[in-house]
Amino acid sequence: MLDAVVVGAGPNGLTAAVELARRGFSVAVFEARGAVGGGARTEELTLPGFRHDPCSAAHPLGINSPAFRALPLQRYGLTWLQPELPMAHPLLDGRAAVLARSVAETAASFGPRDAGAYRRLVEPFLPHWDTLLRDFMSLPRTALPRDPALLARFGLVGLPPSTWLMRRFRDEPARALFAGLVAHVIAPLGGLATGGVGMVFALAAHARGWPVARGGSQSISDALAAYLTDLGGIIHTDYEVKRLDDLPPARAYVFDTSPAALARIAGLGRYYDHYRYGASAFKIDYALDGPMPWTAPEARAAGTVQVGASSHEIDAALRAASREGRAPDAPFLITVQPGVVDPSRAPAGKQVFWAYGHVPNGWQGDLTDAIERQLERFAPGFRDRVLARATAGPPQLAARNANYVGGDIACGAASGLQLLLRPRLTAYPYRTRHPAVFICSSATPPGPGVHGMSGHNAAKAVWKRLRESS
Repeated sequence: MLDAVVVGAGPNGLTAAVELARRGFSVAVFEARGAVGGGARTEELTLPGFRHDPCSAAHPLGINSPAFRALPLQRYGLTWLQPELPMAHPLLDGRAAVLARSVAETAASFGPRDAGAYRRLVEPFLPHWDTLLRDFMSLPRTALPRDPALLARFGLVGLPPSTWLMRRFRDEPARALFAGLVAHVIAPLGGLATGGVGMVFALAAHARGWPVARGGSQSISDALAAYLTDLGGIIHTDYEVKRLDDLPPARAYVFDTSPAALARIAGLGRYYDHYRYGASAFKIDYALDGPMPWTAPEARAAGTVQVGASSHEIDAALRAASREGRAPDAPFLITVQPGVVDPSRAPAGKQVFWAYGHVPNGWQGDLTDAIERQLERFAPGFRDRVLARATAGPPQLAARNANYVGGDIACGAASGLQLLLRPRLTAYPYRTRHPAVFICSSATPPGPGVHGMSGHNAAKAVWKRLRESS
């Protein structure tokens, strides 16, 4: 009998398996797709030689992750590549706010009226970032806080809505950039703890940047899988699990799946019926005949570029997709251009470009024209450089990854109490009512992103159970 079986070979499932194997437990992973990766894959979606990331592409939480930093992933081929600028947010007047490694450079891009406010916001936390992040990403109840006072101070800033925090800023460059940071978790700007979301992304960039993985996000998953294999773990691909009886006998079963899929497979009935899925992404991968022609020079040097004319426009786009049930007229876009630092992603002189906007869950329309009109506002002539595009709306995203219910790439709405307490209102989110069944996906704290911490935290709950029952 195996000690643990993991269902789903995304970053969280692989991290959970690695953490268990490192502690001497026998582990097998079962993945429905033909290769490991989940939300961290790389594929030729458009033309030969153009290597795209179907979902996650830039990794501020990955390089900062306490779980990943404790593993020898570089030994297995993972190399982080840092763009000159982690992120830029162009404005319609040709300027750009930037999220640079330097706090001073970032603050200067906001203008003199907001530079001091930004420095006062982030500088108290930056020297203690590693402790703060470990405490923040280990909640709830997987570890005692190393610095409870620091975590409490961060909570005072981060628990209120981001709209409260943005009152510190007087001008649009700072407000637009910070609104865009919050939108990375597809959360309305006025929601609980959204100020903390923006703070985490800003501090992550200042601490270690927003890198891409050399060769694409698949290299993160491949490194985890290779390390797991060296530890004696076994990975089975092309193996769809429809019920627990499809799996070999084990002392624990760990699911890197949506709560809905877990309930169906494990026979948990209505256990997760109150779990909410959020707005979807509409994603386009482009093969370009050269770099993006951004008007703002800062955007040409950035790995990630946020596209939204103002904080008001960003808020309107999020409300349209999340609350009003319609596609926004001017979608807020998150874009990534890996070629600014990784020429291996496309043939010489060409580029891959990655962009998505937000639409209602399950939406079946086509946002291509709206996305491209938005891009043309900040990069005139962009359409002339398009060699090919691959579009994926909610149905395609859900078909590509079963965890993306209705196209929700966050594996559950990151709003309200569910941003902090997911997938249920409990201090033990990784457990289920079945004593041998656990969940480790992005539906559990600390939530979405390629960082492995949900898998790391779930593994703690699993090995505690295994030791108790041995």
